Amino acid sequence: MNGVSGVSGVSGVSGVVDGTVGSGRAGGVLPGVPPVPPPVPVTAPVERPVPARRRRRRTALRLAGDTVVVLACWATGMVLLGVELDQVTGPRVRGDAALVADVLLGVPATLALYARRRAPVVVASVLVAVSAVSVVAGVPSLVALFGVAARRRWPVVAAVAAGVVLAGTVYGLLWPEPGFPAWAVPLAGLALVVPVAGWGTYVRTRHQLMASLRDQAERARAEQEMRVRQARATERSRIAREMHDVLAHRLSLVSMHAGALEFRPDADPADVARAAGVIRTGTHEALEDLRDILGVLRAEDVTGPAGEEARGRPQPTLDALPELAREAREAGGRVRLRVDVPARAQVPALAGRTAYRVVQEGLTNARKHAPGREVRVHVQGAPGHGLEVVVDDAANAAAPPPGGTVPPGAVPGAGLGLVGLAERVALAGGELEHGPAGDGFRLRARLPWPA
Repeated sequence: MNGVSGVSGVSGVSGVVDGTVGSGRAGGVLPGVPPVPPPVPVTAPVERPVPARRRRRRTALRLAGDTVVVLACWATGMVLLGVELDQVTGPRVRGDAALVADVLLGVPATLALYARRRAPVVVASVLVAVSAVSVVAGVPSLVALFGVAARRRWPVVAAVAAGVVLAGTVYGLLWPEPGFPAWAVPLAGLALVVPVAGWGTYVRTRHQLMASLRDQAERARAEQEMRVRQARATERSRIAREMHDVLAHRLSLVSMHAGALEFRPDADPADVARAAGVIRTGTHEALEDLRDILGVLRAEDVTGPAGEEARGRPQPTLDALPELAREAREAGGRVRLRVDVPARAQVPALAGRTAYRVVQEGLTNARKHAPGREVRVHVQGAPGHGLEVVVDDAANAAAPPPGGTVPPGAVPGAGLGLVGLAERVALAGGELEHGPAGDGFRLRARLPWPA
């Protein structure tokens, strides 16, 4: 021609499908949402390769067209020589030797028109120089001028056009036509050059316009594809985050009790029955949560009572933290929960929901990576001061969980829980920190709470 975090979302979905929902414990500060992969550049037109068959066909058509142009120029030159030989315009002013030289120079020079697309200025310069002494090269020089006008800017076109007029003037001075004044020769040249140059400039402008339109169409298509990819990546990230947050807690409980049964096959029948009941209850609740998530996803475009019904249960908030701690204690964990929030203060829904997910992820990680430790959960905040959530298992001596021990590493993890949690906190406008603290691990989230 002339002239957002989708990676973590995809990985999260893979972790859920493989049955390895979990979180890593690597220390560090996650500054926010993981960067979206760089989109495809759309500032330049997308060039598509032309098939070999189409290229060959286009080359054959151009070769045939150039051959027709060359034959037409030769025919026109021969006609002009014939008029001179028949003395139609008056007595001959050139001898036979000059006519032969005209043909010997003009006919080979016309063959340069085959290269006018690759080197239009060079071809035009050669033909203009030859046309100063050869009438056969006169018409080819006009064709070359058209090629220059169709492919170059106006300063180059003006220079070539002036050369054509000058060559015609030189020819008229060397062999003046009887009854044709010398001052009229440049005017005749201008009368021929101006329309040809104008036509070529129009063709170039039209080609540039079409190229610009194609460029805009390709750019719009590339931008649309980029928006579609970003939307898909965002949706995959949201699905993965919701599935991890909802299912990881339930499935970690199930995995821990199943591991205890496998590790202690000689346990007391009452303990076995209790663990089996927890597994059955946890599995049932996980299936219920999965059904709610799928219902929300399917009901995105549903309006009316059916859509409201498909959205399932409301999202948890700070009020559900005691129930979350109770479930962790029933699973054999030691949890100390402290909530220092004004009684009548209305916690923003987004901040409360995010704080719940932070506590849930912290308890799940502690159950996976530090079984038997006491986990301290402290939630504090007030309007205008923000909401802070700290989940800490540091400075506590390890102790075996009630009802037997669970072998380390019994609960698998994909190492993506903290990544998704950092994304969730960043979307809520907060900050997430995590890392070793003493002989344990600390997870801290700060969330906005406007006054």
